Amino acid sequence: MYESRITNNAQAVLCMQHIISNVEKIIVGKRYAASLVMTTLACKGHVLIEDVPGVGKTSLVAALARSVNGSFKRIQFTPDIMPSDITGYSAFSPKTGEFEYRPGAVMSQFVLADEINRTSPKTQSSLLEVMEENQVTVDGLTYKVPSPFIVLATQNPVEYLGTYALPEAQLDRFFMKISLGYPDDKEESKMLDRFKGRNPMAELQPVAEGADIIRIQSLAEQIHVDASINKFIVTIARFTREQPDIQLGASPRASLCLFKAAQAWALYNSRDYVVPDDVIQMAPHILEHRILMKQEAAIKKIRATDIIDKAIKLATAELKN
Repeated sequence: MYESRITNNAQAVLCMQHIISNVEKIIVGKRYAASLVMTTLACKGHVLIEDVPGVGKTSLVAALARSVNGSFKRIQFTPDIMPSDITGYSAFSPKTGEFEYRPGAVMSQFVLADEINRTSPKTQSSLLEVMEENQVTVDGLTYKVPSPFIVLATQNPVEYLGTYALPEAQLDRFFMKISLGYPDDKEESKMLDRFKGRNPMAELQPVAEGADIIRIQSLAEQIHVDASINKFIVTIARFTREQPDIQLGASPRASLCLFKAAQAWALYNSRDYVVPDDVIQMAPHILEHRILMKQEAAIKKIRATDIIDKAIKLATAELKN
């Protein structure tokens, strides 16, 4: 079995950078987005990627899985997909005379839940347990998923026909929400040159192993967080719960996710301690999808990001006093 050779933070940072650079061989000009996904992986979290078709969401996940030599499964969500297709099911075996577990698609280290909002709420909810506890329960028996484990779900913000909005409980399970966006002219030209006559994905080689990711996760948890940073995070979260334009503010889980994200982002930036800028950088990606605005706010053109900006300004002012 492969054992990680990462022994300190510097080696962890180098490994993270190598993984992101390897992903960039497939996804051109999206280093920041790849860094956010790497940060989520370092926090044992899951990512919701909301963007238009064709910008590289699937390729990003496949490239990340191949970069760390991990197992990869893609679930194409459709209205007729069943929970058992995801979690697995028990089937009678004539050979043994007993029921045996047949693993579902979620039994993989990297799981792409493609167009997750195109399936029914019942099927969506089958991911709740595994995203929170890294296990599935089938017929009363519990089965652990392999480690490291991450669900990367995609949804299209444009096509609403035939979609089911993710409930708040499901959204709260996603550690981070990101978007890739369109490449600029230079990036798109570079992409065309890179894919001319060949598929770079077929040539992509691993630069790390699963054990390296587990070690990075352990080191990220050891990054020092001062009590003042704790208060900074709590002030931001509390502010979102007190605004009249917000129906549902950031949950305690959101505060914990922001705490962990700041630790991982500090590690990625070669620091063994968290600074306020780490929290500020991570806050929109951690909090936006967890804040439910009232209908009146849409009329007034107030967005969740506006509330987050105000919360950060308030927390920053309190930190300076």
